[in-house]
Amino acid sequence: MNCIIVDDDKMSCKVLEGYVKKSTSLNLLGTYSDSIDARNILTGRHDIELIILDIEMPELNGFDFIGSLDFPPNIIIVTSGEEYALKAFDFNVVDYLLKPVSYGRFCKAIDKTVRYYSRKEAASTGDEEIFIKKGSSLVKLKLKDIIYIEALENYVTLTTNDDKFTIHFTMKAIENQLPAGIFIRVHRSFIINKSMIQAIKENSLDLTVGNTIKSIPVGKSFREDLLNDINVMAR
Repeated sequence: MNCIIVDDDKMSCKVLEGYVKKSTSLNLLGTYSDSIDARNILTGRHDIELIILDIEMPELNGFDFIGSLDFPPNIIIVTSGEEYALKAFDFNVVDYLLKPVSYGRFCKAIDKTVRYYSRKEAASTGDEEIFIKKGSSLVKLKLKDIIYIEALENYVTLTTNDDKFTIHFTMKAIENQLPAGIFIRVHRSFIINKSMIQAIKENSLDLTVGNTIKSIPVGKSFREDLLNDINVMAR
């Protein structure tokens, strides 16, 4: 995985750089002592798959940094305070390491990240099955049958051709668990199944839902990623 280190502690950076170089799973693309510089790099490239991130950073702290990203990659927190742990996992970080970090603990975090990343990036056919609670029952659902997901405050609604399911989940959390080969976020409130797209318009797209067409808004900040993600025939 391509990774970057974001930490204003020079000694910590030196240690982490040494650990990364020992890992055959990682390719270090850069180390940043300024979180704003790191954010600017991330917005311009899409091949960074892991951020090793400190929380206590000037100007833009670690949580604000993660929150400012539309599509945050895998995150490992490396910090000196235990008090941020619960909040960190609300941001779906893969692991939380306390300084000074031992090499053994670092390796464990990387192994965990590789497993998590492999599940996320597997070119799933969508045949993977999940169980969704509906009333007092658990209903089996194939991922590829989900047409779109819509945010409703602290809940999300999953729409299929035949039904709708409302579950207590955040958009960021469910986005991190869906295979990127099938789903893409196109708006703050919508994730869609790419195979269901019928047309892409200036500010919206059309999805096939049963025998009808559903119009879904496309946010300006998501449009470029959407167009880059589909096959567009050009001369």
